[in-house]
Amino acid sequence: MNNYYFQIGNAYIDYADRWAGTYDHFWTSALISDETHNGIIANCNFSSEAPDSDACENYQDKANAEKGNIFIYDIYAPLCGSNSTAPSISSYDPCSDDYVFAYLNTPEVQKALHANITGLPGPWEDCNYDILGDWEDQPDTVLPVIKKLMASGISVWIYSGDTDGIIPVTTTRYSMAKLGAPVKTPWYPWYSQGEVGGYAVEYQNVTFVTIRGAGHFVPSYQPERALAFFSSFLQGKLPPGTN
Repeated sequence: MNNYYFQIGNAYIDYADRWAGTYDHFWTSALISDETHNGIIANCNFSSEAPDSDACENYQDKANAEKGNIFIYDIYAPLCGSNSTAPSISSYDPCSDDYVFAYLNTPEVQKALHANITGLPGPWEDCNYDILGDWEDQPDTVLPVIKKLMASGISVWIYSGDTDGIIPVTTTRYSMAKLGAPVKTPWYPWYSQGEVGGYAVEYQNVTFVTIRGAGHFVPSYQPERALAFFSSFLQGKLPPGTN
């Protein structure tokens, strides 16, 4: 394998794939109805630069209503503050952002980290949505950039947690197909601690790996599987295909 590697995780790669893949993922995960999914397919053209039609927006609104109030970064995780005693298949604590927010806005912590020494107004936030909203030069796709990296001989690894709902694994799979790279190692299950840790497929100069049971922030959901996968990446080897 090559000596140079580049890794992208649960990435927003392509606008059209992101939205088409999101609603397809909602449907295959049984979060939205057949009727709403079919309505999105019939009325939404995410690859077009034209504004969404009223019908498309209406079906998107229906999809958002149908999926209900779920933690979109892990569709199987409980909500922060939930009083439910029902068991969850996710071990991730959805209140983690609240803990981090409180910790990093503690004056003693900021002093120790030499952070916010200019006294900027407003609290520290893990994601500044004001900046995102004002970002006017956001590209619709970075597929040409990835292709350029691949053509230079750099081996690109793209990974995705398979329970993420904000940038679902389906969106990434659609983008992988657009790269047009030939398969070197066909799709296979990789293992960690005797269980399937996810799935992998190696193309020419690009490798796609899923992490089973992980949401958007993979190491937070599946730390052991994330470590196993990342160790393989650092070694320039595919994740182990046997247990």
